[in-house]
Amino acid sequence: MFHAAPTPRRELPQAREAAGADRTARAAQPSGVPERTPDPAPKAGRDAFFDNAKYLAIVLVAMGHVWEPLTDGSRSAEALYMTVYAFHMPAFIIISGYFSRSFDMRKDRLQRLVTGVAVPYILFETAYAFFKRWADDDPGHPISLLDPWFLTWFLVALFIWRLTTPLWKVVRWPLPLALAIAVLASVSPDIGDDLDLQRVLQFMPFFVLGLCLRPEHFKMVQRRAVRIASLPVFACALLMAYWAAPRMSSAWFYHRDSAQELGTTWWIGSVMTMALFGCSIVLVACFFAWVPTRPMWFTVLGAGTLYGYLLHGFLAKGSRFWGWFDDYAWLHTPAGEIAVTLIAGAIVTALCTPPVRKAFRFAMEPTMAWAFRKDATDTARERVSL
Repeated sequence: MFHAAPTPRRELPQAREAAGADRTARAAQPSGVPERTPDPAPKAGRDAFFDNAKYLAIVLVAMGHVWEPLTDGSRSAEALYMTVYAFHMPAFIIISGYFSRSFDMRKDRLQRLVTGVAVPYILFETAYAFFKRWADDDPGHPISLLDPWFLTWFLVALFIWRLTTPLWKVVRWPLPLALAIAVLASVSPDIGDDLDLQRVLQFMPFFVLGLCLRPEHFKMVQRRAVRIASLPVFACALLMAYWAAPRMSSAWFYHRDSAQELGTTWWIGSVMTMALFGCSIVLVACFFAWVPTRPMWFTVLGAGTLYGYLLHGFLAKGSRFWGWFDDYAWLHTPAGEIAVTLIAGAIVTALCTPPVRKAFRFAMEPTMAWAFRKDATDTARERVSL
């Protein structure tokens, strides 16, 4: 048989339309914490469950930050603070890992990693440094991209975790390996503070767990039986935290220090790392059990959680720099604690809204087409579409 003579390569109109539709669908897919994360499977629209979970988690993050200065004089506030810190960031990280399952070294995904994670890190790390110089009257505070300050550690961690995603896909036992790395980090005080590697390594098992999860796993925790069982579990967690509040430092939940830096031995640090991971997973499952699966009034805000996360940091730190919790004693009363909790929730909710996202998109989701080189395939595709 003779092969037919080659014909000029031109896309049919239907093919061009299908390719355009595919690109549009990919751009509209849901994400983990930042909305630029590729979806592991094609879906029509966003998944309300994950947007609801992200919004509720960011509200808990903001509330936790206003509870922190209240914990010194209130054992109940300390117990609530420790309980929430046991699961709110692990929940975020698990969702981030879940929506990173399709990440590879493809050009467009690497570009989105740079524009959606690296660039916001550089901009907000610089902005936080200038803010501290002004608000805290600290003109000598350095601008160091190697030493994340306050909230920006998460962007560094997400960048590193996502780059390692292809490696976790090829190893046989990813979660046990990630746990082993976390335990080793927790007993290694010489790691230092560069890029907040202690947090990157100690929180990494949650990201790897998210990579290992499938949709059916989230369906399991949404069952009515799990929802009912989560109530006594949360009650026990609060009672345990109330007992532990005067006996245990809440710094264990930050995962930013080694066991030796927290004043204990290496073997206790190893046990604590594994125990806290187990407790966090149980509480995250209880949290997910109560997240609504249907669209709610706040579902649309789930797409802007990274905005709320980074922007509320200025007020969270400013309240300390300006001495609000020291100057107003009523904030340390039960009514004051409830008031600041509601205010924190309202502020972070406002920061997740579409108008705020539109105003700060230049910093959070820059296109930066000028910064990336076009390959021959892109150039040829554009030429054919003309």
